[in-house]
Amino acid sequence: FQCIHRIALLCKVKAISMDENKAAKINDEKCIACGSCISECPVEAISEGTPYTIDADVCVECGACAAVCPQEAIHLE
Repeated sequence: FQCIHRIALLCKVKAISMDENKAAKINDEKCIACGSCISECPVEAISEGTPYTIDADVCVECGACAAVCPQEAIHLE
């Protein structure tokens, strides 16, 4: 079910016209590196590290990462 959900989400967000300069941002002070965002990103735009990073060239600003972040450390610009 989760795979089907991700495919549907990816198809939906690919249809959205977006400004290429925008991407979700991670607040490093709030992030606890739990990995919730990484597993939820349908386009694999988030990388582990200190700090976690979101590749702006890959991010489609779908909000999936922000929705699952327990610390509310991710915001869309």
